[in-house]
Amino acid sequence: MIHRRDFLAASGGVITTGSLGPATLAESSPPASAGRIPVRYCLNTSTIRGQQLSVPEQIRVCAEAGYDAIEPWIRDLGQFVEQGGNLDDLRKQIEDAGLTVESAIGFAKWIVDDPAERSAGLDEARRDMDLVNRIGGLRIAAPPIGAHTTAGPSLDIIAERYRELLDVGSQTGVIPQLELWGFSTTLSRLGELAYVATAAEHEDACVLPDFYHIYKGGSRFTGLGMIEATRMHVFHINDYPDQPPRESIQDAQRVFPGDGVCPLVETIAMLFRHGFAGVFSLELFNPEYWQRDALAVAREGLEKTKAVVERAHALSVTD
Repeated sequence: MIHRRDFLAASGGVITTGSLGPATLAESSPPASAGRIPVRYCLNTSTIRGQQLSVPEQIRVCAEAGYDAIEPWIRDLGQFVEQGGNLDDLRKQIEDAGLTVESAIGFAKWIVDDPAERSAGLDEARRDMDLVNRIGGLRIAAPPIGAHTTAGPSLDIIAERYRELLDVGSQTGVIPQLELWGFSTTLSRLGELAYVATAAEHEDACVLPDFYHIYKGGSRFTGLGMIEATRMHVFHINDYPDQPPRESIQDAQRVFPGDGVCPLVETIAMLFRHGFAGVFSLELFNPEYWQRDALAVAREGLEKTKAVVERAHALSVTD
């Protein structure tokens, strides 16, 4: 386990080495290609949660809207199985639709202090990962659930626990992504996320950032430049309005990319310059969108996400 004093000297992991400033980072990174945009587009099913669709219906909407991938919620997969659904059939539907399962959303309490609760959390994580694996999924979110309302353990202890979770992932074939929660008392800032992922010292360590949560947690978007691009496989994309202020804004107030004030174009252009080639997954919780037709919402979300990403890519190759 590495200590904080060794943090900036750590090699490998998710952090770029040395004490490079933003200008040096840009100069040392390969320029973005002027050709094909190197990302894929995913629908996090929270975006259409309010329509209360079954998992097969979510997959149909995702495919018809034109996404490359889907990010389902474990609770929906569990309900599908409880109601007699067959995971092999679900996997076939996903593959036949030309989709992949780049990530999934679960809430296993892998991070908590109580040993019995943490052991149960790791067991839950294993079951969740098995579900994801059965439908061909690659990764699962690992948020700081259970340590998000009170002061959590130290970052070094969290790193040890994240490594345990990563070991479970190695056994199941599904990688847990350390997720940022801007409203949390634990892992709410980019620096904390990057430190824990580095200190875990595991070959599969990676992070799951989110534009809204970066803002909500009070981090600057330039901090993303210090995270190795290949350790961000999935990035939750969304936007937010200028009001209410950061301190009181809530998940429900997220909006489509480009409809708010987040500096998405400039930030994504920076990500491209640093080699980002992952998946943008649209994650919204807006109850106004839940009142509309699910397919129309999914299509509008993809169109607006692509418009922002295309502008960012153009900027990245002209800077």
